[in-house]
Amino acid sequence: MSTTSFLTQTQRYAAGALLAIALHQAQIHRSRPLGFPEDHDSAEERISSGSSSDSVSDDPELWVHENSGLLRPVFRVLDIDSVAWPGLEETAACSPAKNHVGAFMRLLSENDGEGSSQSSDQEVALSKGVDAIIESMETNPVTSKSKKEKHREYENEYREKYSTSEVQSSVEAANKHLEAACKIDNDVPGAKDLPHGSGGDVNEEPIEEGAVLSYHRKVTVLYELLSACLAGSQEDNKKCTRRRKGYDARHRVALRLLATWLDVKWIKMEAIETIVACSAMAVAKEQEAKEDEARAPETKWGKWKRGGIIGAAALTGGALLAITGGLAAPAIAAGFGALAPTLGTIIPVIGASGFAAAASAAGTVAGSVAVAASFGAAGAGLTGSKVARRIGNVDEFEFKAIGQNHNQGRLAVGILVSGFVFDEEDFIRPWDGRTDNLERYALQWESKNLIAVSTAIQDWLTSRLAMELMKQGAMMTVLSTLLTALAWPAVLLSATDFIDSKWSIAIDRSDKAGKMLAEVLLKGLQGNRPVTLVGYSLGARVIFKCLQTLAQTEHNAEVVERVVLLGAPISIKDENWEAARKMVAGRFVNAYSSSDWMLGVAFRASLLTQGLAGIQPIEVPGIENVDVTKFIEGHSSYLWATQHILDHLELDTYFPVFINTPSNE
Repeated sequence: MSTTSFLTQTQRYAAGALLAIALHQAQIHRSRPLGFPEDHDSAEERISSGSSSDSVSDDPELWVHENSGLLRPVFRVLDIDSVAWPGLEETAACSPAKNHVGAFMRLLSENDGEGSSQSSDQEVALSKGVDAIIESMETNPVTSKSKKEKHREYENEYREKYSTSEVQSSVEAANKHLEAACKIDNDVPGAKDLPHGSGGDVNEEPIEEGAVLSYHRKVTVLYELLSACLAGSQEDNKKCTRRRKGYDARHRVALRLLATWLDVKWIKMEAIETIVACSAMAVAKEQEAKEDEARAPETKWGKWKRGGIIGAAALTGGALLAITGGLAAPAIAAGFGALAPTLGTIIPVIGASGFAAAASAAGTVAGSVAVAASFGAAGAGLTGSKVARRIGNVDEFEFKAIGQNHNQGRLAVGILVSGFVFDEEDFIRPWDGRTDNLERYALQWESKNLIAVSTAIQDWLTSRLAMELMKQGAMMTVLSTLLTALAWPAVLLSATDFIDSKWSIAIDRSDKAGKMLAEVLLKGLQGNRPVTLVGYSLGARVIFKCLQTLAQTEHNAEVVERVVLLGAPISIKDENWEAARKMVAGRFVNAYSSSDWMLGVAFRASLLTQGLAGIQPIEVPGIENVDVTKFIEGHSSYLWATQHILDHLELDTYFPVFINTPSNE
């Protein structure tokens, strides 16, 4: 292999095998999350769990099948002998997988610490570079404290406005009735703490054999695997079902699981992603510098393939996207500069001097453009682009950048959707104080209609009639009718009539906004990067309808990595949750409050017998149900409680931490 690698041929073989196993286990966990009972009988689960006698080659639905386009291009980049590919795919699907994971990790440890001094020095330098990037990514304590204080002020302000003592006492009175009259069935998966590690063959804990690997070797393995995932191309498989180049969401989920087995914190993997992005920036800048000398893109692509494992600069087909502003990341530039000798060895086409030049240019607009060209990771892709086709009567649909992670080589995107707002700032403020390493955007949509319905609901909530009904315990009927299909009292029906028209309009707009969001993702305006979707109230419905729209044309979970729905006004039995789940590569969370009777009031115009996701668990394999009642005083609480709930979920962990599991520490 002409590509320079830190790993021996045997180690590359083992690394490819581990990725294959992680990919297969991730597919199993999609229908049976870790910690959930093994009582589902879906076809995907039966085959993926190894209970079927059929081989991998007989089931093209498997992620490890050659037609998925997820493994063989990686094997090719890693220069694994093609004769071994079918065997690696079959091994990945074998049960139990844990035995194979340990064996391949032992192969990775081969010559660890005893290899050539040059290779060892390069691994150490790469690890130091990762640590330098992490320092730049970690939140400044002063900044973090300031964000928390700002969010606390927002929370206090909104609690005072929308949770007055009189209303709150009425809510508490109603909730006491609800606790006795509307108990959620604790036998439903996700409604209570569940046993540990029953999903798949390998759980989320670090693998024992991983302890024999040095930190430098672990970082090197993850770096080369990520690079191979991005560089792989479908050159010879006409049956490949994968439609896009770039960073596939399924690859990221598999790498997240593999990092857990290796006991490597996810922030280190995010730092590796940034290094790869910066490497691609250097490749793109080198190409730009040589354009006047020779205009032969095929030749340059050939050089990239021969000279390095980072093919990422071709991910958007060479299209440069416009960017406003520079890559304001001096700390990242410094870490990148320190990596120049190491990365120059990995990608000889550029050389150390080329990487050093890229580092010095990291604060320029040109540097930003290069990153954008490499990954489609331009902020203007979302914030600067308008959806070409408006759907229905949706008049407002635009993305607002949040946080400091824009134009900094982030290879994952977060799209955050509010759905219960009193002011345009409420599209931003519920998300603004959260700290993570995603490139984040808030979707501002139909603010006029959302403010109208939110205000109408709040006005009704504070009315004398509503408070009297609450004091009488009438609100316990709201949830009980949704769960038991009883008729509503006439006085309650008439009292909520005036909400119906505004709510119906908001429901219609949210469904159409969901289709527009799907259009954005299908066009790749977020770049060829995995997306995390989080939304509350009607914003959760937007996301769900987006997933349903994707399912109409997409066959795989290439784009969406994770989904969190909070207080979702979505019918359970009347919607195709299985199709939506199939569009998500990783975790799919339904966070509900069993006492959110206000959501029941607003939703009651829909079919009462169909259940409601925002107030109860969903009995669909692969959906994590999280009871967040302790965070929610009323439906408006999602405005300020969303950050607390997301912290509780710890989304960066591979497995659902809210389940009662032993500590890894």
